[in-house]
Amino acid sequence: MSVVSEFRSFIAKGNVIDLAVGIIIGGAFTGIVNSLVNDIVMPIVGAITGGGFDFSNYFFALSGNVTASTLEEARKQGAIFAYGSFITVFINFLILAWIIFLMVKGVNRLRMMEEKKPAEAAPAPPPADIQLLSEIRDILKTK
Repeated sequence: MSVVSEFRSFIAKGNVIDLAVGIIIGGAFTGIVNSLVNDIVMPIVGAITGGGFDFSNYFFALSGNVTASTLEEARKQGAIFAYGSFITVFINFLILAWIIFLMVKGVNRLRMMEEKKPAEAAPAPPPADIQLLSEIRDILKTK
């Protein structure tokens, strides 16, 4: 078996296609979560804490010559510990984990509802007289 045919059979498997679709949707979903955090959650958190601050500019200098007030400028001046970016990424993770939890919970609930449905009962056999008449009919058809 050549490498090309092995690759073709590998790609044709359903699991690989499902994984590729999941990765693509996950990438798109990451953009949605980032926008949710940066454009909706963080401004609300800033308003609640009184100042409308942005976590991304929270850092402290690891070297003495950093005097900048923004993260971008501080990175140019020296070594810094940018904990504000970590807080934002951590909030993104929590929101994403919560949404995935709710999705899995919903799917599990649907599965449980499907399992609880009573199995369709097999139709009851016809009464004996109807069965006998059907047999007579079938015999007469053959003659």
